[in-house]
Amino acid sequence: MPTAPALVIIPTYNERESIERILPRVLATGVDILVVDDSSPDGTGEYVASLAESEPRIHLLTRGGKQGLGPAYLAGFAWGLERDYGVLLELDADGSHPPEVIPTMLKVLADDTSGRVGGVIGSRWVEGGSVVNWPASRKFISRGGSWYARTMLGLKVRDVTAGYRAYRADVLRSLPLAGIESHGYCFQIDMTRRIAAEGLELVEVPIEFRDREFGDSKMSGAIVREAMVKVTEWGFARAFRRPIQS
Repeated sequence: MPTAPALVIIPTYNERESIERILPRVLATGVDILVVDDSSPDGTGEYVASLAESEPRIHLLTRGGKQGLGPAYLAGFAWGLERDYGVLLELDADGSHPPEVIPTMLKVLADDTSGRVGGVIGSRWVEGGSVVNWPASRKFISRGGSWYARTMLGLKVRDVTAGYRAYRADVLRSLPLAGIESHGYCFQIDMTRRIAAEGLELVEVPIEFRDREFGDSKMSGAIVREAMVKVTEWGFARAFRRPIQS
């Protein structure tokens, strides 16, 4: 049985320097943690395993090699749902997502009496949100990608590509997650459109997003291309009223 009602899922690949700084901040919010490590060569998994020996709220799921962001979160969702957590959160290991906002995100879900809020997004692009230490090119890609996805898919969310999220477990159980094939940040767009298709809302709360201090960004041309291609395909499918594949 879980020791906390919420589980924070943190995918890692070569995040040894970052993970030791972010885990104490996450634990301070009262949640459990699952690190999904893709057999990092830098010893990230071994470090987390050593912490888990003395901290029962830290868990490690090791996968055989680098498999991508989307599959990491899907594996984390499956792990958390099997253990009956009520809320599952996504959070980057690099410190760009402030863990101190977790209580606010959980409160939004707890205060929802309508049952229409499927999740919460820590958003850069709503009033009160901001980005620190990002080059103009990254801001352009992020804001441009969100605008394109909103336009093509008819979404209301401002920060469609945001990776800081909290989902109700019952919502994740109801979604056709088996049909998700997105590997990069396109995964977040895919999740957004699937929740919208269920008639559910994603509430955005502002965050201060800070660029990573350690390690290398996982953003690449291939990740951007995947998002552009898939969003275009989904947009045309939506125009012709084709159902989301399960």
